[in-house]
Amino acid sequence: MQLTLLKAKLHKAHVTHSELEYEGSCAIDSALLDAAGIREYERIEIYNLANGERFSTYAIRAQAHSGIISVNGAAAHRAAPGDRVIICAYAMLDEQEAANFRPTLVYLDADNRITRIGDSIPVQAVS
Repeated sequence: MQLTLLKAKLHKAHVTHSELEYEGSCAIDSALLDAAGIREYERIEIYNLANGERFSTYAIRAQAHSGIISVNGAAAHRAAPGDRVIICAYAMLDEQEAANFRPTLVYLDADNRITRIGDSIPVQAVS
């Protein structure tokens, strides 16, 4: 059996550009891609915290340490500069691979700088 698991996430990235007249994709600071282990042209899912939009596209490299998160092409209708988004990549793993797999979770500040990297989501108490 194949399982689809979260491979990597850029948590609370801030959209810096929204370029409608572009071929497509999402340009992401290369240093952030490297930190998360997301490859150029890899399919990504984007979840917009500002408006609830969820959409898929692919990642392309932007200048390293630029902080760029540019949503391009048709996807530009779903995210605007200043929106906070979660960018995720997933992987297909068999049960044996999945048993010990841990995702790479990259947490960002308002300038798209890394604040921490982890491999598990902290459990929050429900009141």
